[in-house]
Amino acid sequence: MWTGAGQRREWGERILGSPLSRGVVALFAGALPALAFPAPALWWFAYVALVPLLLLIRSAGTGRRAALDGWLGGTGYMLAVHHWLMPSLHVFIVVLAALLGLLWAPWGLLVSRLLSGRLSAGAVVAAVIVVPCGWLMIELARSWEALGGPWGLLGASQWQVTPALRLASVGGVWLVSLLVVAVNTALTVLLVTSAARTAAVVSLVVGAVVVGTVWMWAPQPERSGVARIAVVQPGVIEGPGSVQRRLARSEELTRSLAGRDLDLVVWGESSVAVDPVRRPDVAARIAALSRLVGADVLVNVDARQTDASGRTGIFKSAVLVGPRGLTGDRYDKMRLVPFGEYVPARAALGWATSMGRAAGEDRLRGTRQVTMTLPGANGLHIGPLVCFESAFPDMSRRLTRDGAQLLVAQSSTSTFQDGWAPAQHASLGALRAAESGRPMVHATLTGVSAVYGPQGERIGAPLGTDTSGAAVFGVPMAGGTTLYVRLGDWPLYGALAVLAAFCAFEGVRSVRGRPGTPVPVGAVTAGVADGGAASVQAARPVAESGTGAARCDP
Repeated sequence: MWTGAGQRREWGERILGSPLSRGVVALFAGALPALAFPAPALWWFAYVALVPLLLLIRSAGTGRRAALDGWLGGTGYMLAVHHWLMPSLHVFIVVLAALLGLLWAPWGLLVSRLLSGRLSAGAVVAAVIVVPCGWLMIELARSWEALGGPWGLLGASQWQVTPALRLASVGGVWLVSLLVVAVNTALTVLLVTSAARTAAVVSLVVGAVVVGTVWMWAPQPERSGVARIAVVQPGVIEGPGSVQRRLARSEELTRSLAGRDLDLVVWGESSVAVDPVRRPDVAARIAALSRLVGADVLVNVDARQTDASGRTGIFKSAVLVGPRGLTGDRYDKMRLVPFGEYVPARAALGWATSMGRAAGEDRLRGTRQVTMTLPGANGLHIGPLVCFESAFPDMSRRLTRDGAQLLVAQSSTSTFQDGWAPAQHASLGALRAAESGRPMVHATLTGVSAVYGPQGERIGAPLGTDTSGAAVFGVPMAGGTTLYVRLGDWPLYGALAVLAAFCAFEGVRSVRGRPGTPVPVGAVTAGVADGGAASVQAARPVAESGTGAARCDP
């Protein structure tokens, strides 16, 4: 007679025993972490969301199945965090997600190697260290612009958690991702083994102590006054003449800011659809607004222009306009959105333009980052970013090192107005502010527009996707240098070192573990618990681990 537990176990084995059913489970398990991002914004869920996928991979039985589970889980993750791209890419988003999901296949092998079989205390320590490092390599690889850029990094889900933001000031979003995956790994161990639960609990306690230490010890920005920044958000304007009506609405909202004692007015991405150099009448209208409000206006031009080197084409440019007209300060967007602003390998993939809203003509790239100076605001230095450039930690870090006191991102997510994209995009400003120790203004055409202080804290109320209006924010300024700005992407280098050491140890273990070659007892002390690279499991016969011949998986 079957008990209820026995029946559930048999039912689960039937599902996971079917390749099709197991594949569906892997897709859904991989998609779960997306709920930690806006709009659901269940930030706490990130710390348990990977557990189902880790458990599934642990049960794979073979390396091939573990790699497949990892691939399908990664595909589910990419589909979930980018589902709002469906109106633009249609079925092509599935192809892209499947291709990017391949990055998770080696991670599946790594998880299987470290979490399968019986786990000793040393093996738990190894898993808690190495599994997050493997995940970080995935985030590094897909952060390459041609692969879509660093959208949906797991650490970015913690944008509203103050301790996590303090952690970002030390090691960027990468350090936060490491923490989140480490917690998931430790919780997985707690569910599957009793012999090593003490090690898992100790790992969680150590993580909490590290976060608490960073909270107390990490340098904080040195506050240095307040700048008054206005954001102009015209809202959704569609139909015939929308370009002209959007400009007129932006002018109307800017005029309403007269007498507000401003330092800068920021318009969203593509707020001006003509080259103000070729259209001096438009430049004169914006200059008149600057005189009226007593502050420079940072607009964004999406039009055919000619840059300083003589290239002519469509640029997306942040352009500063003062009381006397164009100041000469201009930043051309450097990192373009694949398919949205250019089609990679257009000769081969140009057909994508017929399936969705892919760019009909490639935008041209800028060649360098720029800082701008506001002479009417006590020499305030601003660092402009355009659209999804705010997802790249290195760009805001570079601007900060170049002297930017205020980061400004101009964006437009109107194509995805009813999805999760606007809120997700706005949330990135909190991470960039915390990493750099500089306040950040995220200004959009149609929402969500938001402002963050130098520690990533939200300033004032955001302008939502249902808002057409202008708002003034008292933005706290700050000096000093965060450890992330000073040291850069050291968590990535550390993760690379850990994985290299793990691979080296596995290679040595493989050689020493060949038939007729004794495995020295001392070899077990070279694992992650002592050297940060491998598993104490190495002393056990390979067959006991259930993973077959030893290999370097990452």
